[in-house]
Amino acid sequence: MDKAKIRKLISKRCLSIISQELLDLIKEEQERKKRIWIRKWMEQRSTHGVSNLLLNELVENDIAEFTNCMRMSPTMFHTLLDKVYSRIQKCDTILREAIPAKIKLQVTLSFLATGNSYRNLQQSFRVSKAAISKFVPEVCDAIYEHLQDFLQVPDSEEKWKNIEKGFNTRWNFPNCYGAIDGKHINIRAPSHCGSFYFNYKGVNSIVLMAIVDDNYCFRYIDIGCNGRVSDGGVFQNCAIFTALENNILPDGGFIVGDDAFPLKTYLLKPYSRKQLTKGEKIFNYRLSRARRIVENAFGILVSRFRIFEKPLSCEVSTADKIVRTCCALHNWLRSESVSSYMPRGSVDEENIDEGIITEGSWRTQSYSSFLPIANSRSNHSSQAARDLRDKYQEYFLNEGSVSWQEMMIY
Repeated sequence: MDKAKIRKLISKRCLSIISQELLDLIKEEQERKKRIWIRKWMEQRSTHGVSNLLLNELVENDIAEFTNCMRMSPTMFHTLLDKVYSRIQKCDTILREAIPAKIKLQVTLSFLATGNSYRNLQQSFRVSKAAISKFVPEVCDAIYEHLQDFLQVPDSEEKWKNIEKGFNTRWNFPNCYGAIDGKHINIRAPSHCGSFYFNYKGVNSIVLMAIVDDNYCFRYIDIGCNGRVSDGGVFQNCAIFTALENNILPDGGFIVGDDAFPLKTYLLKPYSRKQLTKGEKIFNYRLSRARRIVENAFGILVSRFRIFEKPLSCEVSTADKIVRTCCALHNWLRSESVSSYMPRGSVDEENIDEGIITEGSWRTQSYSSFLPIANSRSNHSSQAARDLRDKYQEYFLNEGSVSWQEMMIY
């Protein structure tokens, strides 16, 4: 065989060997970089996850602790699961099994109740962070959709009168249809938002404005006004303001608020002068009794849903869903499980015989991520609004007086 043929044969074999080596290297690199579909320890979700171990054990042996974890009893949990199941349960695929609706609901309720990070939830429930971040907003939407009837504005004269009756009989304030307040809820600043959410306390926030009835339930909520809006602008920029201006309340009715709000014929606030007369002090005390309802409602909300203990680290749209879902859950749990959701001592209580106010347990806790709105400093109230407030001052001094009121102002 001549040298030319030998060289040609050698070259051909070398190219064949090099090509095979390159193919092997490429395949090895592809296998190395290939994305793992699910981590092995997560595959043991059904046998080692919190859902099928601890929570099942609590249902059998310690219902009170289960209620503490989920903020509701096992019976109520399954009632809620039945309501949202069709919305949150996905179909299995060829590649993997869908996460059970039960686990999705447990993860979401645990997230709202504790404020634990997605990583902690991932480790305990054995569900990936990516999956949790995707389904938490979906579950919140499903919960709100099925519980929003518990968060409805009264749609009949009778329902409004029931609220007025409650304020009159329980809090001795006739013609009152609710108490209003607002809170800044701290959030993590979205990318490229500048100072849009930057509030008067130097943090980023959205505003929750709410009207609460005589039974600590939210009747009207408005979420999402950016924290940058200051002073009275917060109220004027909420849908509640428009509704009140358009006479949502029955004729002659009003709500009560603090100095953060302007004095209106539909919104009574305290006298704010330093030197108050006896009648003005009594009016302020009587108004504070009715207005304290909304303070306690917010306090219970944030103490039962610890997600509000720190800034919400999610998209603003998700933060809005979290807030409205917690308000709906609050109303549902308040209506269906009073003793377990709001045990004795949870809210402020008055001892009218001794003139003592015992503060609710929520007041002993610090919630730096749940801030009051700023004072409106509005001095432009109408004469009609001032006359209405004076009328009730006279009423509380005379036919509307209660035996203990003077003891409470001195």
